[in-house]
Amino acid sequence: MASTDEIAAESATDWDLVRSGPEFTELRRRMRRFVVPVTAVFSSWYVGYVLLADFAHGFMATKLLGNLNVGLVLGILQFASTFLITGLYLRYAAKKLDPLAERIRAEHEGAGDE
Repeated sequence: MASTDEIAAESATDWDLVRSGPEFTELRRRMRRFVVPVTAVFSSWYVGYVLLADFAHGFMATKLLGNLNVGLVLGILQFASTFLITGLYLRYAAKKLDPLAERIRAEHEGAGDE
């Protein structure tokens, strides 16, 4: 019977093999391909909103309809864009990431059964 240390060493070795494989590299590339640009765009949008709120009081206070002003609309759009990004990521992950991750997992778990 294998000791806990032997099992841990075997698991670490398996993980090193998975991590260094071409499919895992492709999975990470696909994830970064979505996450990096979306993070950059959303961060810019958020920082822009904060800067406008801090330095463009007159613009943000511009009335659009009744008591609805530019600042309030942009604030609500912050929430809306968060939900939009979440939906886009879920769709992207289901189409591009999950199938590859499932294939890697199935191959890795299948190799351990032999």
